[in-house]
Amino acid sequence: MVVGDFTFSDQDMSGASFRMVSLRGARMKGVDLRGLKVTDAWLADVDIDGELDSVRINGVDVVPLIEAELDRRYPQRALMRPTDADGFRRAWAVLEGLWEQTIDRARGLDEALVHERVGGEWSFVETLRHLNFATDAWARRAVQGEVIPWNRWDLPHDEMPDTPGVPRDRSARPSLDAILEVRAGRVAGVRELLAGLSDEQLASMTTPVDGPGYPEPRSYPVIRCLGAVVSETWQHRLYAERDLDVLTGR
Repeated sequence: MVVGDFTFSDQDMSGASFRMVSLRGARMKGVDLRGLKVTDAWLADVDIDGELDSVRINGVDVVPLIEAELDRRYPQRALMRPTDADGFRRAWAVLEGLWEQTIDRARGLDEALVHERVGGEWSFVETLRHLNFATDAWARRAVQGEVIPWNRWDLPHDEMPDTPGVPRDRSARPSLDAILEVRAGRVAGVRELLAGLSDEQLASMTTPVDGPGYPEPRSYPVIRCLGAVVSETWQHRLYAERDLDVLTGR
C-alpha cells in the first residue's frame, strides 16, 4: 500500500520496526543508525556516506576494507589520524597545502557559483564558514579557553540546536575574499597552536570554559579536540572538491 510522501525531521524512531516497506529513492541525512539490523533486503545502487564502525554485510565487516581503500585513494589520509604532537604538525602542514589548491580552484569560479549549493549540500563559502566554526569551537574555545571565539559568519552544523551566543546566520552571503580573510586567520592560529604543542599537553584534558556555548563547558581530551579540527578540515575539503568538480564541469 502506498501511503504518500513523508518527511520526518527531529524525530526519535529508536526501536521502530519496518516490514515490507519500500524506501526507494529515500534521502536520509544526519541519521543515527547505530544498532540497525536489516534482513531480507535488496541493496543496489546505494550511496552511503558517514562514520562507519563494525558494519557487517552478509556476515562480513566491510569497514576495514573501506578504510584500506580510502587510504589507497588518498595517500595523505593516514596522516589525518595523528597520535603525537609532531603528527599533528605534519597533518596540518599537509592540509594547508591541499586547501591552497582547492581555494585556487574556487577563485576561478564566478562569485555566484561559490554560493551555490550542489545536491543540497553547503556551498563553498558555507563550507569555509563551517570550518571556521569548528576551529573556533574545538581549538580556540575548548583548547585555548576563549569563551566567545566566534566570528559573525561562523556556521554551525545543521543538526546543532540554536545556542545562545553562537552565531547562525544562514542567510549571510559574505564574499569569497571576505571569508578567506577570516579563514586565513583561523588557519594561522591553529598552526601557531600546534607549533607550541607538546606530547604532554596533547595527552592532557582541557580546562572548562565559563558560560554557555559550543562545545558545552566541560573538560575534553586535548587530542580529541585537535583531532576534530584536523578531521573536519580534511573531510570538508573532499566535499568541496566533489562539488567543485560539478560546478567546473558544466
